[in-house]
Amino acid sequence: MNFAISGGYVVPVDSAPIDGGVVLIADGKIAEVGADVRIPDGFEIVDAAGGWVLPGFVEAHGHLGVHEEAEGWAGSDTNEMTDPNGARLRALDAINPADLAFADALSGGVTTAVIKPGSGNPIGGQTVAVKCWGRTVDEMLIKEPVSVKSALGENPKRVYGDQKKLPSTRQGIAAVIREALMKAEDYKARKAAAADEGKPFDRDATLEILVRVLDGELPWCQHTHRADDIATALRLAAEFGYRLVINHGTEGHLLADTLAARNVPVIIGPLFTSRSKVELRQRSLRNPGILARAGVELAITTDHPVVPIHFLVHQATLAVKEGLDRDTALRSITVNPARIMGIDDRVGALRPGLDGDVVIWSGDPLDVMSRALRVFISGREVYSYTEGEPIVADPYYRDSSNR
Repeated sequence: MNFAISGGYVVPVDSAPIDGGVVLIADGKIAEVGADVRIPDGFEIVDAAGGWVLPGFVEAHGHLGVHEEAEGWAGSDTNEMTDPNGARLRALDAINPADLAFADALSGGVTTAVIKPGSGNPIGGQTVAVKCWGRTVDEMLIKEPVSVKSALGENPKRVYGDQKKLPSTRQGIAAVIREALMKAEDYKARKAAAADEGKPFDRDATLEILVRVLDGELPWCQHTHRADDIATALRLAAEFGYRLVINHGTEGHLLADTLAARNVPVIIGPLFTSRSKVELRQRSLRNPGILARAGVELAITTDHPVVPIHFLVHQATLAVKEGLDRDTALRSITVNPARIMGIDDRVGALRPGLDGDVVIWSGDPLDVMSRALRVFISGREVYSYTEGEPIVADPYYRDSSNR
């Protein structure tokens, strides 16, 4: 379907808004964005008059499809809590596209999610970026792996402490990570030597992925809340030279200058939760603004299902209320998470060449009374709002939308 979204207030995010702008979508891609765009013959016109037109939002850290809602243990595949080093594990292999969260995501304007293993292990596994609509995860796939997930702090300490095994302390967690990366360094050297000598070499799935981290190919997504754990994350990254991304960063504002100086981005959140554990004592909606003003590249996360995925934009709204710059708030759920996760060549803005992931809103999305009216993914309408009807976005039974 080739079409033009016309007449709305177009917010490309990475360039100036256009009142009464046009977004051309051709062959699933954004072809042109502007005020005086000529609409080619044969293009269907989608009237967005009175609405706002934005790129689909990007959730940088969620568990959609691997921690299914309303399923209990049967749908919980977030953590393989039997091995502290799960680098060989792939979130891709556990995603169920039928999870109710994907329809919710669309209703909240979220079209892309980076899905990650949980934080039960020091090294949790490989993350994956998907679109929030499709029959199989293979159809939804944007990129995999995107990063490797790791965790410091209370969660792995509790999981393995309860099992009376290493690691049951913070020093044990750091030791597990350090030892795994040292083994990966040795593995890389042995593999190179074998190749030089023309000898066969037994591959190791765990070490192969860690070598890609050491080589800078994949970022290290570090679950960490407390400032001391963030300091440990920085220390390990400096020791092994990998690209660090702080995930959650509840006390990141206490080290904002250091994070900015080292160009370490922060995916902050969830922001709507209670202070349910010690690590969250400093949780505040003011923290995103503090980080941003210090110069830290920022993305906001729901950590779905901790906060429901369709509340992503509302977290940004309330962060603005507590001091986050409005433009930065929009960037924190669009271009910033796309860039941090290395998928900004596909999603995150309304720019020619990117995927046709576009959402028409009833008004300013940072107004809690606004809603996503129509959602397009790769140029295909996958969701539309109908007053009084339940949210439906089912790729198994619906051809293009819920109408």
